[in-house]
Amino acid sequence: MKRSSCPGLGEGGSLAVEIVVLAPVFLVFVFAIVGMTRVEAARQEIIGAARGAAQAASGALDGPDAQAVAQMEAMPTFSGGRRTCLDPIVSTDTSAFVPGGSVAVTISCRIDLSDVLVPGMPGSIVVRTRQSAPIDRYRGFG
Repeated sequence: MKRSSCPGLGEGGSLAVEIVVLAPVFLVFVFAIVGMTRVEAARQEIIGAARGAAQAASGALDGPDAQAVAQMEAMPTFSGGRRTCLDPIVSTDTSAFVPGGSVAVTISCRIDLSDVLVPGMPGSIVVRTRQSAPIDRYRGFG
């Protein structure tokens, strides 16, 4: 009998076996990429929120006001329709809140990965960032 030159034909179903074996591996890679993309998107989101909150807090009148301003500036980022960042925590460091000093905002949140079906990937990851902004050295405090 003459053998066929077409791949997958006349080889006893080896192409079907290869597809069955490689499909799950391919799906694991796809889910891993989805998980890593979700983590990176959340990371960029909280960096932007912390940067904006620190800049807004640097224009506040005093330390307690800076904490309130930072909270008000950061939280709308997480209250939209997207739920990338779960349980956000915003903390403001005003220990150097003097003319020429700085104010720092730290934001941490949990990213849910329970729907990403990758062996060994945790159900959630906590992402944290700290951003600071300078306080104008020539400004007057009231």
